[in-house]
Amino acid sequence: MENFDNPNIENQSAINLNKQEEQFQSRIDMIELRASLEKVKSEIGKVIVGQEKMIEHLLAALLSNGHVLIEGVPGVAKTITAKLLAKTIDVGFSRIQFTPDLMPSDILGTSVFNVKNSEFEFKKGPIFSNFILIDEINRSPAKTQSALFEVMEERQITMDGIRYAMDEPFLVIATQNPIEHEGTYRLPEAQLDRFLFKINVGYPNLEQEIAIIKNQHESKKEDKTEGINRVISAEQLKNYQHLVKEIIVEAQLMEYIAKIIINTRENQFLYLGASPRASLALLTASKAFAALRGRDFVTPEDIKEASYAVLRHRVIVSPEREMEGLSADEIIRQILEGIEIPR
Repeated sequence: MENFDNPNIENQSAINLNKQEEQFQSRIDMIELRASLEKVKSEIGKVIVGQEKMIEHLLAALLSNGHVLIEGVPGVAKTITAKLLAKTIDVGFSRIQFTPDLMPSDILGTSVFNVKNSEFEFKKGPIFSNFILIDEINRSPAKTQSALFEVMEERQITMDGIRYAMDEPFLVIATQNPIEHEGTYRLPEAQLDRFLFKINVGYPNLEQEIAIIKNQHESKKEDKTEGINRVISAEQLKNYQHLVKEIIVEAQLMEYIAKIIINTRENQFLYLGASPRASLALLTASKAFAALRGRDFVTPEDIKEASYAVLRHRVIVSPEREMEGLSADEIIRQILEGIEIPR
C-alpha cells in the first residue's frame, strides 16, 4: 500500500506556523521610537555618569506625557539632567526658580495696560513653554504652588475669563530637597497627585564618583550642556506619545493593576491609599516602560517597575509605621509580593 502526502495536513501546518509567527511579531513598529530614545540616552550620557534609573523614568514620563517630581539631596544632577533632556528635543524650554516671594503672576503672566490702545494685554509668563523645569518647588508658599494646579492637569490657564491652552508637548519637571526643610512649604496631596512619577535620586557608587571627578578634570567646557545635540523633533515626540497609547494591555494585566491599587486602600500600614487616577497613571506608565524595551505589549514586570514611581507620592504611611521607619517603597514592595502575578 502506497503512502500519499495529505495536502490538507500540509496547509493546516503552514497556517499554524504563520499564526505562531504572527503571535511573536511586533504588531506596532517600535524600532524608530527605541532608536531615538537610545540617542537621547547617549546625548545625556556625555555629561551624566550613572543615574540610569532617573533617566529611564524621565523618558517613560516623556512618552506618557506626564509630569515628574524629582527628589534628592543637592548635587546629584537633578537639574542638569532635566536641562539635558530638554536640549535633546527640539522644543521650548523654560526654567523657574521657586522662592518664598514668588507670586502666581510671576509664573502664569499678568495683564498689562497698553497706553497706545487703552486696553489691557496679557503678557505670558514662563509657564508658556514645552519643557518647564521648576527648581525647588517646595520653596514657594501654597498660593504660588496652587497656580500650577490647572496648568498641570488641564494643560491650560484661565486668566481674566480667557482660556489659554499650552502648546504640546507640555511637561513639568520639578525638583525638591528632602533634607533641608527650613523655609519650605510641603506640597499638598492634590498637587502631588498631578505628578505621574516621583523619582528618588540617590548618591552614585564609588566607580561612578571616580568617573564624575575624572570627567570634570578632563572637561574644558564651562557650559555642561554645550555639545548636546537635538535628536527628536516636537512632531516626532507627539507621534511617539500617540504610538505608546496603542500598546496592548491584556485584560488580566488590567485586573492586576486594579488589585495593586485596591490593596493600597486596604493596607493596614497606609493611612491613605491610591485613587483611581493612580490606576490610570500606572496603566499609562506601564505602556511607556514596554515601549522603552521595544515591545508593543505590557508585561507584569512593566507594571511592577512603574509601581514605585507612580505610587510612592500617592500613598501616606500611617504615623505609627512611619515612626518605626517603614517607608512607602517598602509597603509597595510588600503589596507587589502579596499579589499573584498573572501569566
